[in-house]
Amino acid sequence: MQNRASRRQFLKVAGSSILAAGVAPAILGAEDKAGTKPVVVGEGEFQYECHHGWGELPQGITWKNTHGTAIDRDGLIYITHQGAGNAPCDTVVVFDPEGKYVRSFGKEYAGGGHGISIRDEGGTEYVYLSNTGLKSVVKCTKTGEVVWSKLTPAEPHLYDGPTAEEIAAAQAAGKTPPRKPGYSPTNVCFGPQGDLYVGDGYGSSYLHQYDLEGKWIRSWGGAGTAAGKMRTPHGQWLDSRGGTPRLVVADRANARLQYFSLDGKPLEVLQGIPAAKKDQSGTRQELAGEGGISIPVTQLYGISFPADIDIQGDIMLVPDLHARIILMNAKNEIVANLGLDEAWTAKVLDGFKIRSQPAAWPDGKFVHPHDACFDTGGNIYVAEWVDQGRVSFLKKV
Repeated sequence: MQNRASRRQFLKVAGSSILAAGVAPAILGAEDKAGTKPVVVGEGEFQYECHHGWGELPQGITWKNTHGTAIDRDGLIYITHQGAGNAPCDTVVVFDPEGKYVRSFGKEYAGGGHGISIRDEGGTEYVYLSNTGLKSVVKCTKTGEVVWSKLTPAEPHLYDGPTAEEIAAAQAAGKTPPRKPGYSPTNVCFGPQGDLYVGDGYGSSYLHQYDLEGKWIRSWGGAGTAAGKMRTPHGQWLDSRGGTPRLVVADRANARLQYFSLDGKPLEVLQGIPAAKKDQSGTRQELAGEGGISIPVTQLYGISFPADIDIQGDIMLVPDLHARIILMNAKNEIVANLGLDEAWTAKVLDGFKIRSQPAAWPDGKFVHPHDACFDTGGNIYVAEWVDQGRVSFLKKV
């Protein structure tokens, strides 16, 4: 079997400049008052023209919270959006590189369209969809025919409801009976041997590992801040840049990226810190976990609310829901932080009003990047969690 551990296409990015972590990007082209030139964001070798509102939607499809991005081997771009449950439309829309509509599917997933991954399995590419409404992970063809669908994993018994005895005991003590743990998968990624990793981002913060045939292997994590615990594992990815493959998780509500071995052992944390502590960026400490474990932590200014991950060559791409897109080199140093602007971020996070006010979105600024991926040319496609949906094409210059 040809196994590409990727939902996006990977090519080597030539070279990388190590720049100061967390430095706000230069905005070039802003002097063009006529608005005929796209705004350019970034630094050094990582500069991009911003083309917002990319992709021509056909009649009958209206964006509602654009969520996921993926590219197949033919260069077609797949965008998922939540979709409105009261007015269903296709939730997976496919475009060519020019932004022309090609096809769409997934009306049945309206109200919960979320993550998307694409993998080549023995010469055939399959699409993996995570749906937060149906609480399911679906494997399907590139035109939407379902191969299998998985709901809440039963094997680890992490989601078993309270027993009748537990309910009766709570009621007898005058307490509220315990609730059944929730499950709501947000994204999947792939291991080097064909394994599948599912992140229960909107449920109980576990990661679940399956083999190529969809058989459950193990689960780990759960809600918490200690090493090995997570709060909203919103996206995850296989990181082989250091030679030994590791799983890196966008541990969103903990404002960090957390590394695990492929069998679930916590290894390292990249911890986001606020602007008030940015002089401490790059400092190291330790984080304790269960069973006496302790793992290294690197503090990094610029990481705030990481939502997902993509890797091309030596560069890791992290869309951050707090109005920025982070690029990191093989040493996990931030080489560019597209859109990092504390004043703009504060405005974006002021009651989440701007996410439904597109007239207030300046060119070259992001609102809530929810997912992003590279194409083979090093360009970036960004899907943002905004009410009317928005896809941006960042053309590498």
